This record gives sequence, C-alpha cells and structure tokens, in this order.
Amino acid sequence: MAGHSQFKNIMHRKGRQDAVRSKLFSKLAREITVAAKMGTPDPDMNPRLRLAIQNAKSQSMPKDNIERAIKKAAGGDAENYDEVRYEGYGPGGVAVIVEALTDNRNRTASNVRTIFTKAGGALGETGSVSFSFDRVGEITYKPEAGDADAMMEAAIEAGAEDVESSEDAHVIYCAFEDTNDVATALEATLGEPDSVKTIWKPQNTVPVDEEKAESLMRLIGNLEDDDDVQNVYSNFEVSDEIMAKLSA
Repeated sequence: MAGHSQFKNIMHRKGRQDAVRSKLFSKLAREITVAAKMGTPDPDMNPRLRLAIQNAKSQSMPKDNIERAIKKAAGGDAENYDEVRYEGYGPGGVAVIVEALTDNRNRTASNVRTIFTKAGGALGETGSVSFSFDRVGEITYKPEAGDADAMMEAAIEAGAEDVESSEDAHVIYCAFEDTNDVATALEATLGEPDSVKTIWKPQNTVPVDEEKAESLMRLIGNLEDDDDVQNVYSNFEVSDEIMAKLSA
C-alpha cells in the first residue's frame, strides 16, 4: 500500500478525524463550488461536479453543505480559484505531488515551499516527479460489496483496468478520462461506491525506514493542514512492522 493511504489510516486510528472534519468539509465545498462554476450546476450533466458530490457524500458531508456550495457557484459570488499542482521531493528523495485550489498563487506557492523546506525536502519544477505517477480514476467499495472475483468481474464489465481487494476495501482503477463512465456502470451493478475520485497513482513505491516515515507523515500532514491544499500524493511505502509502531 502506498504511503499516503497508510498515512490516512494511521491518522484515523490516532483519532484526528473529528479534529480535521471542519477543514475537510471546507475543502470539499471548495471543489464542489469550482466544479459547478466551471460547468453546469446539474451533476448529471457535469461529471466533475458529480465526482465532487460523491466524494463529499463518502466523507459524510451534510446535504445542506453540498447544496450551499453549488448555490454559491450559481449565485456568481464565488471566489475565482486557480488549480495549481506542485511537485517536489520529501525526506529520502520520496516524490510528492500537491494539488491546490487557490485565489492567491503567490501565497500558496510560498506556503508549500516553506513546508517542504522545513521537512528537509525541496520543491521542484512542474513535471519533475509526476512522470513517475499515473493519473487514474479510483473507485472504492466496502469489503461487503462482494468477493474479489465478483468485484473483478464487475470491474472488467465496466471497463476498469485493475482491482485491488483487501480486508479493508475493494479499490478499482480506471483510465482518468473513463472515471465517470466506469463509476456509473459499477453503480448499476454493485450499488453506490464508497468514494470516486481521480488520483495520482505511483508507478513504483519507495520503501522508507521509521525515521523517514515519521518525517514524511509530518510533511504530508502540514501540507494537508494548509487551507489551499486539496490533495497530497506520495510514492513512499512503509512496512507493516513500522506501520504498527507508528499507529500504536
């Protein structure tokens, strides 16, 4: 499992979920507003908005919050946000991709650069690490949605490219441009997914020791705490033994 997913699991175990819920809802609302403003406010006609709403629902975001974020775009009083991607290296030369929605590029770039520097990393040029990731769709189902064989069969029928089944979840991957179509086909067969999103999936992972894992988790945590940062992806891998120590 890639480092970012492990980091999420560890932080969940440590009970941070409630503490960051308000910030998470704010970021989800921002994505919904941007998606609605860029296209139509009807999710059936706007694939990006549909994905943003599905992702918000998977995080238990209240319906009122979702509707308010859509109306904000329709009202024409929403801020203008730029989509920005930052790429760099964390401790141990681990690749990191940061996605942001910002109304002030200079502020966000300065904040992200400072976080990298304090963690012993370095911000690079656009394209400096993304070549080692694939831009794909990720559709997640709970384990009880079906056994591994059933999930694989449904995924193939829907046009997906790969399935990873574990005791925690079934994760289905598809081509970036097919995300909405594959998710819709899967929903017709398996029901509503736990989450649907587009991600940067590392082509290979880099094993790290306990010390570097702790440093990388601090780096990712500080990046995600920034209001402008929407998503952070990395290609580090932590062994089960180290993961058990960090989550203790």
